[in-house]
Amino acid sequence: MKWLRRKPTIITAISLVVVLTAAVVLWNVSSSRTFQFFGELVDRVETNEKVVALSFDDGPDPAGAQYVLDTLAAEQVQATFFLMGRDLAKYPDLGKKIAAAGHEIGNHTYNHQRMVGVLPSTVVKEVEDTDAEIRKTGYQGDIHFRPPNGKKLFALPHYLSEHNRKTIMWDVEPDSAGTPTAQQIERETLDRTKPGSIILLHPMYVTRNDTRQALKPIIAKLKERGFRFVTVSALLDQA
Repeated sequence: MKWLRRKPTIITAISLVVVLTAAVVLWNVSSSRTFQFFGELVDRVETNEKVVALSFDDGPDPAGAQYVLDTLAAEQVQATFFLMGRDLAKYPDLGKKIAAAGHEIGNHTYNHQRMVGVLPSTVVKEVEDTDAEIRKTGYQGDIHFRPPNGKKLFALPHYLSEHNRKTIMWDVEPDSAGTPTAQQIERETLDRTKPGSIILLHPMYVTRNDTRQALKPIIAKLKERGFRFVTVSALLDQA
C-alpha cells in the first residue's frame, strides 16, 4: 500500500528524467556539426587531395570586407562568404564586390536568428529574403546555406531538404569561442586543417581584427604545406 501511495511520485520523477534526457539529446542534435534530422549536412569532405575550403561568416561589413577581399586577391585565393540578408541590404556595394571578385556567396539567414524552435514560415522568410539579396549582387552560382551558430533542429533542415539544399558546417573554427589572438587563431587553424577541411573564420566586424590579421599567415603557411584553396562547391565536387 505504501508503494501504491508513492506511485504517482515515481511516475512523475521518471517522466521528468525522460523529458530532461530528450531535451539534452535535442540540444546536442541542434548543435551537432555532423548530424541533422533531415537532408544532407557537410562538415568536411573525405579526400586524399590537399584541398580546403576557406569560408567566412557574417556581413558584409565595411570593417572587414575590403581587407578580406584585398588579402584573397593578393594570395589568388577563392573563398566562400556566408552573408546575412540584412547586411547585404545595408551594404549592397560590398556584396557586389564579393561577387565581382569571383567568390562564392552562401546564405547565413537574414537576421542571424538561431534556427531552433522557429516556425516554418520564419525559415522561409529568413532564407528566401537572403537569397533575393544575394542575387542582387550578381552572383549566379548555387547558394549553399550555413545556420547561424550552427544551430538547426526540425524546421530548417526539413525546408533545406525539400529544396535540395545542403547544410554547410565546418571542421575548423579557430575564432568562434572567446577572444583568441591572431597567433592563436593561426596556430589552431594550422593544427586542425587536413585534406577536405572546411575552415570557418569571422573577419567582418570591427571587433574581429585578430581574425583579419591571422588570415594572410594562415593562407601562406597552408600553401607552404601544399594545400590548395577552393570554394565550398568545388570542394563538394571532390566527394
